[in-house]
Amino acid sequence: MEQPLFHVVLQGRKVGPYDRRTIVGMRIKKALTSDHVLIDSDGAQLTVADLIGRQPRSNDFHPNRTGGFSVVQATYPASMVSVEGKGLQIPRFHGEVEARVQTEVLRIAGRFRKLLRWKEDRVKLPLADILHARVKGSQLDLWLRTGTSAPLQRISLELFTPEAAGELADWLPAATPWPEAAGSGRGSLPAPQPAYDHRVLWVSVASIAVVVGVVIAVLMSRRVY
Repeated sequence: MEQPLFHVVLQGRKVGPYDRRTIVGMRIKKALTSDHVLIDSDGAQLTVADLIGRQPRSNDFHPNRTGGFSVVQATYPASMVSVEGKGLQIPRFHGEVEARVQTEVLRIAGRFRKLLRWKEDRVKLPLADILHARVKGSQLDLWLRTGTSAPLQRISLELFTPEAAGELADWLPAATPWPEAAGSGRGSLPAPQPAYDHRVLWVSVASIAVVVGVVIAVLMSRRVY
């Protein structure tokens, strides 16, 4: 089946055409925003967010899926921003991935390069192990439990729109706001403590010492005269 093509409207001019994968890649690289206007082959206008949001959803059972049948509750197009910490072995996904909420897991599937070949794989994040979530614009940060006393593993996903990021966060029943954001709402962190606090303290002490030194010097000069 032939892939549909889209023109991008830039400064009143049409550029392209491009297929969906190319446009998604430009969005991931921030060459386009979610608000950029596209024109499809029929002349209809839509935004990049509209195009990316066109994701086929299916609850069909596929026998090659491991772990048995899971009911699909929601599916979102996304991209993998970063993975920090040890825990689940997550491939270095490139380009668009599919974030699929199932009964007990968040399934992330996509393409990655291994040696000189492209491969497709998926990883399943147990919903019960996603302890914290934070929405920052269209980015969703997740913190996963990896062991009894091990540090949490952090996974960051780009959902392309703030609405999609918030919706996916709402599908995570065990996830609470990241503790540092408590009191300031989901998706924000308290202002970091200035790194120069200690330097300010030492400067104040040094200034006082200089003033005391000047006073002593003045008193000593009066005694001399």
